[in-house]
Amino acid sequence: MVLKRNSVIYSVTKGVAHLVFSIFYRIETEKKTTLPDDGPMIILPKHQYWTDIPIISLAFKPLLYFVAKKELFKYPLIRDYLSLLGGLPVDRKQSIRTLDSFRTLVSLLRAGEKIVIFPEGTYFRNGVGSGKSRLLQMILRFQSELGYSIPFIPVGIRYGERSGWRRQVEVCIGAALLAERESDAIPLTHRAMEEISRLCRLPQCTE
Repeated sequence: MVLKRNSVIYSVTKGVAHLVFSIFYRIETEKKTTLPDDGPMIILPKHQYWTDIPIISLAFKPLLYFVAKKELFKYPLIRDYLSLLGGLPVDRKQSIRTLDSFRTLVSLLRAGEKIVIFPEGTYFRNGVGSGKSRLLQMILRFQSELGYSIPFIPVGIRYGERSGWRRQVEVCIGAALLAERESDAIPLTHRAMEEISRLCRLPQCTE
């Protein structure tokens, strides 16, 4: 699988998103720690609406890659555009269909790229889901091959009340979480979801 992200199209889309979102949202970003400028990173945001995706791209300066459900890539024109923006499809039901995308993800991490994974896997609007550990487990399995500990960054997104046309949105970027072994995937996921819950001030759901 060859990922075709185009930095010009990404930057133009981000600029348009900034213009449009500034009309309807007042986005405030708070960083709990200083993030490294270089090296790979896994960003783990809260997921409530489709708008989380452009909001995360606006909150982080580097160009990002986004892991997304394969259903979004069903139609050719949409698939091509999402690929140009750095979209990486995964099959949430069949791991074997995700292997090609995962190989690409590993090569991106080797190249020091920043990858966004929504750990809840779907929308949770009034709470924080338990989180899915499968993809994090696959990343940790290859971490020793990569030769360094990958920082996992929990991010809270909190939508406030509307004031006229605009709605307040708080993006709170937490401190990096680290894990060493594949067997740490479940505890890492639990820690990430606890941090996301704290950062966005929403309760954790019991599923």
